[in-house]
Amino acid sequence: MFSADLNLLTALDVLLAEGSVAKAAKRLQLSPSAMSRTLARLREATGDALLVRAGRGLVPTPRALALGETVGVLVREAEAMLRPVEGLDLSRLERTFTMRAREGFVENFGAELVSRVMAVAPKVRLRFVAKADKDSGPLRYGSVDLETGVVESVIGPEIRTQRLFDDRYVGVVRAGHPLAGAPVSMAAYAASTHVRVLLQGSEQAPIDDWFAPAGIRRNIVSDVSGFAAALALARGSDLVATVPERHTRVLRAGMASFRLPVPLPEFTVSLLWHPRSDGDPAHRWLRGCVREVCASAL
Repeated sequence: MFSADLNLLTALDVLLAEGSVAKAAKRLQLSPSAMSRTLARLREATGDALLVRAGRGLVPTPRALALGETVGVLVREAEAMLRPVEGLDLSRLERTFTMRAREGFVENFGAELVSRVMAVAPKVRLRFVAKADKDSGPLRYGSVDLETGVVESVIGPEIRTQRLFDDRYVGVVRAGHPLAGAPVSMAAYAASTHVRVLLQGSEQAPIDDWFAPAGIRRNIVSDVSGFAAALALARGSDLVATVPERHTRVLRAGMASFRLPVPLPEFTVSLLWHPRSDGDPAHRWLRGCVREVCASAL
């Protein structure tokens, strides 16, 4: 299989510009013998002499002249690709970013995030998609640019993370529910009927493991896959939904929330992305927007 050494393009560009092995060597900070060996490799790779002696100097062959029309452009483009971006013109940036999150994120933070982005980057589009599981594949394979969630062991070890905010679980019932408006005891909470939120593929909610040492076993009468569905059932019935407080603030509007009778551990909601985007200035700018919006909404 043919394998080209792309470093030879730079050497060819300099040789054609200088018309001299010695001058090309000086410009590339090589010894004349090393430059001569490079020219020999170029001749072998192209099957052409490229530079031939004419009097005391070297002149390009017709093949070298033909290559010279494109090699300079290729070298300049490669240098531009590898050069750090010095500035980002957000007003001209045209790009669509895909963000994956559980219910509540868009409702709580989406409007301000879109407004903030449009104010400085009107040609940028934000695409929000539902997060049904904790698989980091979409980040790894590039179908998702950013994700929010709780960092767990199932997340790929290469995934970058940064804290957005801390959250805790609360109980939520409809207005006028018997548990609304007063402290809720362990007995009252356990005796109620509950709707449980299960991620796709899960058979147990983590909070039930946290309740177990206190002897609380919830009376589950319905399972749903998301916070919005759980709150919709609780809003229209006597079911109790147990959901993250800050993540569902807008979804809980008009409902009664109460502290759980057993304090559960707080958890951290983080921003996740793949390391391929670390140095992307546009991606870095959007990450900053997300952090600022989440901080200002708390």
